[in-house]
Amino acid sequence: MSKKFPAMRRGFTLIELMTAVSIFAIVMVISMGSIIGVFDANRKSRTLKTIMNNLNLAIESMAKEMRYGESYHCGSSGTLTLPQNCPGGDTLVSFLSSEDAQITYRLNGATIEKQINSAEFLAVTAPEVIIDSLVFYTLGAGTDNLLQPKVIIKIEGHAGTDKSRSDFTLETMVSQRKLDI
Repeated sequence: MSKKFPAMRRGFTLIELMTAVSIFAIVMVISMGSIIGVFDANRKSRTLKTIMNNLNLAIESMAKEMRYGESYHCGSSGTLTLPQNCPGGDTLVSFLSSEDAQITYRLNGATIEKQINSAEFLAVTAPEVIIDSLVFYTLGAGTDNLLQPKVIIKIEGHAGTDKSRSDFTLETMVSQRKLDI
């Protein structure tokens, strides 16, 4: 006679018991995979929120200063206080703010930096936001044309690593508020 398990007293056979335990184990493994997937999605969502908050602040402050500024100079060649177009794009733009301060933005490594009146450059973006590409296009700089000055800003980058990496591309155009007559 075979030895019976306590669960078998109620009419379960060993095969039925093993089948139930196997099905339970499979369901638990699938459930744990789903929970881990939810944690990964949450991590990516937080990374994306960090990017959006930081870049929103950086772009808004850059755009506001440029909108009320004048005498846009794109590129590191020439005198930064003299207007200069660059329809081909460059990683540096400088302009005179509404408060008569010379403001310069540039890409340095993987960070957007800002300089006011030839002082030290300070980071505008957070360290966890990696800027892969920053290009400024300046059109209509100076008064020798019929175009209202404008700057197009294009930023590409990412935040996070591996599965939680979030890539982004932002582009905006800023037009000078003061009439260029």
